Amino acid sequence: MMQLRILVFMSVLLPWTLCYTAKEEHIEARKAKNIIDYDFQKDTDPSVAPKADELPTCLLCVCLSGSVYCEEVSPEMSAVPSLPKETTYLYARFNKITKIGNQDFADMDTLRRIDLTGNLISDIEDGAFSKLPNLEELTLSENRLTKLPMLPAKLMSFNANFNNLRTQGVKANAFKKLTRLAYLYLGNNELTAVPQLPESLHVVHLHNNKIASITDETFCKGNTSYYIRTNMEEVRLDGNPIKLSQHPNSFICLLSLPIGWYN
Repeated sequence: MMQLRILVFMSVLLPWTLCYTAKEEHIEARKAKNIIDYDFQKDTDPSVAPKADELPTCLLCVCLSGSVYCEEVSPEMSAVPSLPKETTYLYARFNKITKIGNQDFADMDTLRRIDLTGNLISDIEDGAFSKLPNLEELTLSENRLTKLPMLPAKLMSFNANFNNLRTQGVKANAFKKLTRLAYLYLGNNELTAVPQLPESLHVVHLHNNKIASITDETFCKGNTSYYIRTNMEEVRLDGNPIKLSQHPNSFICLLSLPIGWYN
């Protein structure tokens, strides 16, 4: 009889205990959720949102196997972020970056490609890129540059289309010493003369500038008719005030004439 009473008592007490414990756990979970919700609301309040330069780079951007993607960042990015040491490729297109300083890429020996298309860059300090020993591709198109900095020796592709580059802002040997440069894009600028071009070039685009004249040595060697520029595959000079008919010997060393429409 005593055992029966104990069994009945336990059958009533155990469900009640379980129910009470579950209720307590539910209350604690609700409290924790409220705290999390409060913190989330506080962190996402626009009035206290952190600025781009206050956020860790790999929270602000996407970092993936040596590549850093910082494209159209919100909040607005106005400077190059601090990059992980192993960064190989940087894509920071369509932001509000205005200046590139010497320290922005300091000691970044692994960098091979930098793309800063579509920013507001008007000033680049002279040593910003020159000390990058492995940089092969540099894209600065759609910015506000009037002059170019020193460029790294191993550069193979350089794109500065759609800027405000002027001849006086491009040093005489800016490209001549780049013995690996194969692709040079300087279209839609304010250039009045063709810069010195290295023998390694395959493609050079100089369309939509203000180039009115060239010489027999701009692309060729005027003192010999035996010289053939075998690497050069494509030249664009359309959209300039130059009249190609007035320079019949200027392209004699090329395998093909400049492409595009000319007067």
